[in-house]
Amino acid sequence: MGTLLDTVHSPADIKNFSIPQLETLAQEIRERLIVSLSKTGGHLGPNLGVVELTLAMHYVFDTPTDKFVFDVSHQAYIHKLLTGRRERFETIRQPGGLNGFMLRTESEHDIYGAGHAGTALSAALGMAVARDLAGGCEHVVALAGDAAFTNGISFEALNNIADQTKRLIVVLNDNEWSIDRNVGAIAKYLHKIVTNEHVTNLHESGRRLLEKLGGKAAVNVVRRAEEAAKGLLWPSVFFEEFGLTYYGPLDGHNLSQLIETFKFLKQQDKPVILHAITQKGRGFQPALDKQKKFHGLGPYDPETGETKPVGQRTYSEVFADTLVALANENDKIVAITGAMPNGTALDLFRPHHPKRYFDVGIAEEHAVVFAAGMATRGYKPYCAIYSTFLQRAFDPIVHDVCLQNLPVVFCMDRGSLSGDDGATHHGLFDISYLRGIPNIIHMDPADEDELADMMYTAMLHEGPSAIRYPRGTGPNTPVKAHPQALEIGKAKVERHGDEIAILGLGQMLPMAHELADVLEREGHSVAVINPRFVKPLDREVLAAYAKNVTAFVTFEDHVLMGGFGSAVLEALSEMGFDVPVVRIGWPDEFIEHGKVDQLREKYGVSAAAALEKLAPYLRHRGARRLVTR
Repeated sequence: MGTLLDTVHSPADIKNFSIPQLETLAQEIRERLIVSLSKTGGHLGPNLGVVELTLAMHYVFDTPTDKFVFDVSHQAYIHKLLTGRRERFETIRQPGGLNGFMLRTESEHDIYGAGHAGTALSAALGMAVARDLAGGCEHVVALAGDAAFTNGISFEALNNIADQTKRLIVVLNDNEWSIDRNVGAIAKYLHKIVTNEHVTNLHESGRRLLEKLGGKAAVNVVRRAEEAAKGLLWPSVFFEEFGLTYYGPLDGHNLSQLIETFKFLKQQDKPVILHAITQKGRGFQPALDKQKKFHGLGPYDPETGETKPVGQRTYSEVFADTLVALANENDKIVAITGAMPNGTALDLFRPHHPKRYFDVGIAEEHAVVFAAGMATRGYKPYCAIYSTFLQRAFDPIVHDVCLQNLPVVFCMDRGSLSGDDGATHHGLFDISYLRGIPNIIHMDPADEDELADMMYTAMLHEGPSAIRYPRGTGPNTPVKAHPQALEIGKAKVERHGDEIAILGLGQMLPMAHELADVLEREGHSVAVINPRFVKPLDREVLAAYAKNVTAFVTFEDHVLMGGFGSAVLEALSEMGFDVPVVRIGWPDEFIEHGKVDQLREKYGVSAAAALEKLAPYLRHRGARRLVTR
């Protein structure tokens, strides 16, 4: 027997459902999410929390004519289920399957792609103003979590909404979490509204009135709750100071109230904000018990929520454990993250040094300038921010840290592919966007022990430094009891040879050895070099090999344009060497989501591809094609 969900091929199919049918559909959607994501992994918790909100939005509005903008968009799985992608849902985050975020090329209902926080209000305002200029009448709805309001872009948008348009709907999805629990004044302010005794009483009255009187009662109660919330921190509700009429807070899981409220808001000729209280992970007890874990995770048991243990420490965990050890010896070390204590593993640092741990919310620019300020007073800030998120703080890196030569350490987690997350989360640009900045040093460890050494080296360095390291586990190299300082700008020659010199940056060093093994079996003399430093490059080593070799090969888990291989080319040219450089890395395009090994094979990031490109420069022809297992 089929389910209601099986009958939904587009949002139009739910518009004649009764409230009981919608509630049944909500339950079926949760079951589909829990079962499907147990196989593929994904953002389970956030999506379980917005089932009713998404259903109510699609029930009242008409996409793609009306425009939905999801902040971050990791909570858009229900939207995908309702907009013609239900039959492909099991492919989400899989190679060739649905993307885990909104993607404009995937559906006409995905009006705006995203993957980073804080963009929804600005994008939605842009759409609303474009509509106004064109004389359109469509509705624009921005759905943003409360964590997005810790992001500066959201406030820049809030500052402009009332001046730029007369019609925009903002939905504040308040679940008190980003990945970890939200922090800061905004989170405290929203919590005061939600826990206000008068508001709670009004919502209980509203539930009873709704059962008796229907829709108009819902809107009246929402507005009265807002009036009760006034005066908690300021004379007027915070959002109304920005010119948005505030409605709420209301139960984000009450379909009847949500639908009637959206119908009311649809008629308003003014910018409005609806404050909806939701429960992240609703309907799946393991997700409620372990909010951080179920924000985004790999495959799990759909009954218990258990995941397979990794079996060894990840790079993130090695980073955190090393930072704890360094901070034990150096009371000037502080740790800073932007709402990512779990993803960066700084939640392992926090219990040891709680007064030297700072989560600033989703505010990467502020995190960097904040770190710069601490550095001026003798502290050593370690900013743990994903490579893809540090892009957002480029100007503060240049202006506030490097220009002043301040000793801030940028610890760039996910400095490589982020696999299933796709283009918005791949950390493939940090070499390009950092190596042109004066004063900064840039390091990339080949294993866990080298990561610890680089963190110690950065601690001793008196200027800015950056360390990029990949997601997940490394080669499981034991970490020394105490790290050693590396000579800045000095590479490590692992194998000597005088025909081909191969440089394997970071986690690509094993690929360099793989290529060297094949070449040596064919009688070629091969050097393998662990560069360690992207900036400054070891020019002495480059010059020594450039005098003899017929070619260099560079491997990097980064885009080729402006990357490590480009730096090698520039250095050789500046030193007057005309030696070919075969560069292996990622092309000048955004890389889709998928399994890392498959993506590497597809884009030629492999020893086999290097061998093919290197063939014209070999002194002895006839090398066999590389066979990989």
